[in-house]
Amino acid sequence: MVIRVLLADDHKILRQALRSVLENEDGINVVAEASDGNETLRLVGEAPPDVVVMDIGMPGLDGIETTRRLVVGFPGVKVVALSTYFDRRIVKQMLDAGAKGYVVKASGGTELVHAIRAAAQDQNYLCSEIALIMADGDQPESKKPLPESEKPHLGQRESEVLQLLAAGKNAAEIAARLHIAAATVEVHRRNIMRKLDLHSAAELIRYAILQGLTPIKN
Repeated sequence: MVIRVLLADDHKILRQALRSVLENEDGINVVAEASDGNETLRLVGEAPPDVVVMDIGMPGLDGIETTRRLVVGFPGVKVVALSTYFDRRIVKQMLDAGAKGYVVKASGGTELVHAIRAAAQDQNYLCSEIALIMADGDQPESKKPLPESEKPHLGQRESEVLQLLAAGKNAAEIAARLHIAAATVEVHRRNIMRKLDLHSAAELIRYAILQGLTPIKN
């Protein structure tokens, strides 16, 4: 069975990169691309795919509302969210709208392929970072945000790097945003993890979210 995929994202370069990755996979065929929610609905109406890979932060009709309308109007079409958002509230809104999967853009192509294959079989799939965030649910007292007096001290630049890492930005994107070298970003990341006694990207993201450092918007 060939899984027919529609890519919905307002960034053309990203759609082209995703198409290149997915079309190297056996049994996956990208049949259409859309740059916003309304175009997505129109294309699905003309020729329903098996899976829509849906960005959330599209202009006009966003990915959450587009997903909600797709699920009602085309129940056979499955949706996988692909986004920079790590915020638990947004993930929950997307899943409540009917998405079968959620993958952050920082995860890489392999996670997206797994999510597409799972969704095509009507199975749910969360990438590891999102699964960790959602599994936390209502945090026990020991995991709730620390008071200011108990938080490890991070410098201003370290806090900025942490916030951008938690928003799904890679080292090159952070370097461009902060006007520093990518190697400097890596130094800050290592220092942050050492200070916070964290040992993986997932732990770092979870810490940032629990401490309220993660921006909601891209």
